Amino acid sequence: MSDGLSNAVIAPGRFKHFLAIDWSGAVGKRQPGIALAIAHGDGGPPVLVDPGRGWSRSEVLAILRDALPPDTLVGMDLGIALPFADAGAFFPGWEHSPADARALWALVDAICAEDENLAASAFVRHPEAARYFRHSKEHVGDRFHLPDAATREGRFRRAEHAQRAQGVRPVSNFNLVGAAQVGKSTLTGMRLLHHLRGHVPVWPVDPLPATGSVIVEMYTSIAAQGAGVRKGASKIRTVEALNEALARLDCAPVRGSGAIDDHSSDALVTAAWLRTVAHDPGYWNPAGLTPKIARTEGWTFGAR
Repeated sequence: MSDGLSNAVIAPGRFKHFLAIDWSGAVGKRQPGIALAIAHGDGGPPVLVDPGRGWSRSEVLAILRDALPPDTLVGMDLGIALPFADAGAFFPGWEHSPADARALWALVDAICAEDENLAASAFVRHPEAARYFRHSKEHVGDRFHLPDAATREGRFRRAEHAQRAQGVRPVSNFNLVGAAQVGKSTLTGMRLLHHLRGHVPVWPVDPLPATGSVIVEMYTSIAAQGAGVRKGASKIRTVEALNEALARLDCAPVRGSGAIDDHSSDALVTAAWLRTVAHDPGYWNPAGLTPKIARTEGWTFGAR
């Protein structure tokens, strides 16, 4: 069985397209927080993919399953798994805790089968699963702080510890509170990834294929950092600031001026950054990524 790791040199031109997806876990059919941008391997500025009415999660699923350009590296701004290594389980103490990331995706999707639009409301209401999440200031699951009750921020994956060492500040995927929370997008993303099984591999849960498209987890703050955006100011809110970041990636500017929403700017910068770094083998072989971590927690592309 493959261990999900590459250890291979990434040939120049391996990927022909670079698609960045700023994801959302919000309730509703269409999500203003979802943005898609694509950069072509032969150069030029990244381009927003705009449906004209806001994206639904199901539409994004359909694109990834049936309409990806060939050899596309897809970076999705979500967590592809939950912490496992710290406690030896995703949900220590729950007899139905899955053994690996793919089983976790299947569990979330099964519990949320009646939730429309790839939502994950049923999972965070589940009487056992709910115990591991922070739902509000007043409602914190009795197992949210495992294994260290003194850690008020919750549990983190190995990739998230690596991110912190690089100067970015991820939030625990078990946290469902606040503007920076990623728990809801992580859970809805797991449903999407489960439905993509057999269509697009997800690195490093799946091995990096020699050809074809592949999905990686992204944290847009890492891309912003790679584009030289000042620490603590990773959100880009004007076209002028966006083009300054793109220039630092040796990328042609986008058209326009004035305000831009941060979902669009995140996607545009991330698409350009992916094109810049994707052929560096160091990004595919980070020091902390072991076969067991790949199989259970996955990894964040760019966390080194």
